[in-house]
Amino acid sequence: MESEQAILAFAALAQSTRLDVFRLLIEHEPEGLPAGDIARHMAVPHNTMSTHLAVLTRAGLIEAERHSRSIIYRAKLDAVRELAGYLVKDCCGGRPEICAPLIADLTPCCTPRNGAIKEAAHD
Repeated sequence: MESEQAILAFAALAQSTRLDVFRLLIEHEPEGLPAGDIARHMAVPHNTMSTHLAVLTRAGLIEAERHSRSIIYRAKLDAVRELAGYLVKDCCGGRPEICAPLIADLTPCCTPRNGAIKEAAHD
């Protein structure tokens, strides 16, 4: 990731509604959410939400896909990985033991929900 792309991503996330939308879309991976559902969930008018979604899309953080009459928005998890990687690329001057707590803090973010644990146990 280049610094200009990182700046675009951080600028897009530096607004509370867009940050909340991005986190909402991360939560709803891999299915994504229709634009109207996002607007209703955030209690933001559709035209305002459209602007926020456009900013996040231009920053490369989300993508849109048309399904019939709906537009489904999804977070681009590769962009999240690249952004996090950009931040810690040269972490701690090549001393991984110093970065270990940071990496450990990121690891439990994807613990399965109870339903997913039960489903996996039956497979």
